Amino acid sequence: MATPEETSSDPSIICYAPSMITTNGVWQGDNPLDFSLPLFVLQLTLVVVVTRFFVFILKPFRQPRVISEILGGIVLGPSVLGRSSKFSHTIFPQRSVMVLETMANVGLLYFLFLVGVEMDIMVVRKTGKRALTIAIGGMVLPFLIGAAFSFSMHRSEDHLGQGTYILFLGVALSVTAFPVLARILAELKLINTEIGRISMSAALVNDMFAWILLALAIALAESDKTSFASLWVMISSAVFIAICVFVVRPGISWIIRKTPEGENYSEFYICLILTGVMIAGFITDAIGTHSVFGAFVFGLVIPNGPLGLTLIEKLEDFVSGLLLPLFFAISGLKTDVAAIQGPATWATLMLVIFLACAGKVIGTVIVAFFHGMPVREGITLGLLLNTKGLVEMIVLNVGKDQKVLDDETFATMVLIALIMTGVITPIVTVLYRPVKKSVSYKRRTIQQTKPDSELRVLVCVHTPRNVPTIINLLEASHPTKRSPICIYVLHLVELTGRASAMLIVHNTRKSGRPALNRTQAQSDHIINAFENYEQHAAFVAVQPLTAISPYSTMHEDVCSLAEDKRVSFIIIPFHKQQTVDGGMEATNPAYRLVNQNLLENTPCSVGILVDRGLNGATRLNSNTVSLQVAVLFFGGPDDREALAYAWRMAQHPGIILTVLRFTHDGDDTDVASTRATNESDQKVPKMNLDMKKQRQLDDEYINNFRAENAELESIIYIEKFVNNGEETVAAVRSMDSSHDLFIVGRGEGMSSPLTAGLTDWSECPELGAIGDLLASSDFAATVSVLVVQQYIGSWGQEDDMDLPESPVTSQETKGTYVLENPH
Repeated sequence: MATPEETSSDPSIICYAPSMITTNGVWQGDNPLDFSLPLFVLQLTLVVVVTRFFVFILKPFRQPRVISEILGGIVLGPSVLGRSSKFSHTIFPQRSVMVLETMANVGLLYFLFLVGVEMDIMVVRKTGKRALTIAIGGMVLPFLIGAAFSFSMHRSEDHLGQGTYILFLGVALSVTAFPVLARILAELKLINTEIGRISMSAALVNDMFAWILLALAIALAESDKTSFASLWVMISSAVFIAICVFVVRPGISWIIRKTPEGENYSEFYICLILTGVMIAGFITDAIGTHSVFGAFVFGLVIPNGPLGLTLIEKLEDFVSGLLLPLFFAISGLKTDVAAIQGPATWATLMLVIFLACAGKVIGTVIVAFFHGMPVREGITLGLLLNTKGLVEMIVLNVGKDQKVLDDETFATMVLIALIMTGVITPIVTVLYRPVKKSVSYKRRTIQQTKPDSELRVLVCVHTPRNVPTIINLLEASHPTKRSPICIYVLHLVELTGRASAMLIVHNTRKSGRPALNRTQAQSDHIINAFENYEQHAAFVAVQPLTAISPYSTMHEDVCSLAEDKRVSFIIIPFHKQQTVDGGMEATNPAYRLVNQNLLENTPCSVGILVDRGLNGATRLNSNTVSLQVAVLFFGGPDDREALAYAWRMAQHPGIILTVLRFTHDGDDTDVASTRATNESDQKVPKMNLDMKKQRQLDDEYINNFRAENAELESIIYIEKFVNNGEETVAAVRSMDSSHDLFIVGRGEGMSSPLTAGLTDWSECPELGAIGDLLASSDFAATVSVLVVQQYIGSWGQEDDMDLPESPVTSQETKGTYVLENPH
């Protein structure tokens, strides 16, 4: 604001015309950076690029995304690049700050709305006394430390009272960031352990307390004009919450009832709700609390179900991916590390970090001790609850806007948040490492599983699309009273940076309630299908589970579960699916990575299912299954495992099995002279197989198979003599297209003139030469293919002493079991 003296000497007033928003173009002589829109676009691009760079750099260190976003802002701000006055005046001039902050706050408004939509109040109710007391115990000491620290900061000339300082600093030091903690727990593979569940529940309770204290702090910060202002703020906030609960919620419930089940919500209703978010933010901002408080409460009153799912799908990518990083980056832009001057200030900074961390750890350990938890687990819990993120950044930004925090204090508190959150993952990794028991068991293959014992199968599912074919395949596997089948159904879900990916694990919703998001809806469909199959089929037990992890480490969850449950066979879908015209297209390239990693690290046999439907098996009554199954046998452990599975299926009265053994006219040593040298499949370790021994084992197994099934008319055995790969391809292509399923071995470790040259043309080496041929788009018969790889590391192991109790014999309660990963 210019003084009267300045205005009298210089009567000109500078203002920006509306035309300064967009440029006429560089050819008209305009500089785009003088105009607000192109400047904002450049700023946003810079923020996204820099933060994504830090995400990439810090990924190996398992740092949460919020660290990268704040660091990106610090680098762009006055601490690093902003030290150059040319950079700061050109890219981040003072006039552009208002546009940036406005957009960041709009993003924050909608993000907190989404958090409210995703959050289930019932979870807080069900957390129990332990999580509640741990949350309170972990907040009290850091809050008191913040209060003590506030006395050294508070200056007598400040217009704000000591109580406001105590609230702001106390909340900033004692809060726990729920979404950030969820991500850290998932990265550490602790999200489904006991300690993970307690910390998530405690963080949720902590978040609720933080919002109440934040509203109170803002009310006190703005109450310098009248002593009753803060009272009016609290009363009007309570009235706002009551209106949301008793007026808005019934209105939204009416919208849900008006929309027929299964139909999309009209654009009018969606726009109405999104406008309501802004109105709620405006009202709470006008009455004296922060606008995000209104958006959060508005989100909380929206009932869980399809409407919430629709809102999340429409908003989440744009808000979380683009606008929210802007808010964290602005916190970094406001941080000037140079403002922290003198060794004494840095010493105070380190002291506060240590005391706040120690305070939360000590408080948590004391409460955890009373609940009978070991001290090491209590310390781990305390460290995890030190996670900082969104709420603290809001507290600090509001504090700076309200002049509660000066530049030095703000920079100090941002660094405290960064360091406290950054050190958690490395410390917890060292401190808390649950011991994984080495599991040793013999029945890691179908061939080794005795005919009169239970067959344990782990079925991996990405989407509901593959479920019908997998169920039909299991149905054809002939469960009997003598040899029942225990099926562990594992829904594989990618871990993303979103809160919604976390909440489906934490959510303890009742059966029959609508799904909270798309992933949960898919899980429900998958589980319902398998449980329906279990009810209709005899001698089958199903246990549904969910694994949530990044695709790069997903195979670890599958292998861990396979070992824990001692399964013999893993079935996982191929990464391509059939199109309408009969071709094959990739659904998600990451599925292929999971399959490749699984083949390399599996603790038992694996079958990759190329799903083209099983036309003959359409009914769940096991007596009516009618399938034509063909096994192409070339030799080796994988082919023997394929035949072992088909042998089991052949006992089913509705299955007709054709075993086609390919042999070579030449000498045995020529048939299998060398191990596989396929360069394109470097990932999978090569096995040095004794080929003569393998040929001997093949002959023994085939002879045994023929002898035991000589009387069965449903089994057809054919031997075909071929000389080279070309003749093999011709023989396979000429096969009768009436088959419903091909079962073939992957052929890992085997090399033969029968398949010579085929590997050179393989698109997918993980299927092997013959599997790749059958699964290719140009193969005439569009038939489902099961490519089997046998686990060969368990030969000669001792018999397993104690199999875990099977759900076939134990009356275990069915439901969604969330995978507890022991890593």
